[in-house]
Amino acid sequence: MPIVTISRQFGSGGSEMAARVAAALGWTLLDNAIVDGVAEQLGTTAAAVEAREERIPSLTERVTSAMTLGTPEFVPVIGAVPAPPFEDRIVEVTRRIVQRAIAEGPVVVVGRGAQAMLAERRDTLHVLCYAPRASLVERVAVREAVTREDAERLVDERNRQREQYVRRHWQRHWLSHEHYHVCLNTAWLGIDRAAEIVVRLARDRFETPSGSGVVERRGG
Repeated sequence: MPIVTISRQFGSGGSEMAARVAAALGWTLLDNAIVDGVAEQLGTTAAAVEAREERIPSLTERVTSAMTLGTPEFVPVIGAVPAPPFEDRIVEVTRRIVQRAIAEGPVVVVGRGAQAMLAERRDTLHVLCYAPRASLVERVAVREAVTREDAERLVDERNRQREQYVRRHWQRHWLSHEHYHVCLNTAWLGIDRAAEIVVRLARDRFETPSGSGVVERRGG
């Protein structure tokens, strides 16, 4: 089953581009739907998942969690297996949601380490959306309606967290070009043009000129 993964620097417009790719191909888009699905399965809110996905716990959060588990009311029953950290549960549930969606039809998966999660599959097209830092900051400042200084902080922090997230769970460098079939500078190309390139590549790789009869093209 053909899969396009869209990894994106924060501020590159990768999620917007992915939505256009999915619409053009007529494929399922997995982006916010992942958040909603994870929240439902973990019995929490989408906001709680959004705040903790694609990142690793900070030192303060790890210390707080360890102290909480050490208090008498949280001491586990002897022989009981302690639950994994919340972030690890998010990763595992995300993996199940992605695999279930793949089994049901062609998908475009946004972020969440999908390019590493699905690295061993042949039926994939892995895409990285990036842009110069100044362009990332400009887009975030406009989109989030924040000052340039706040946008710079958001861009640096979110992208640092995504790098750490992929390194921790898959032992890969998130932005290393060898993990992708194509890397697109969205500041130079623009969102529309970048989406057109991915759609063309997907149709060529999977031979889907009319959105039907999906057959993976081997080799090349």
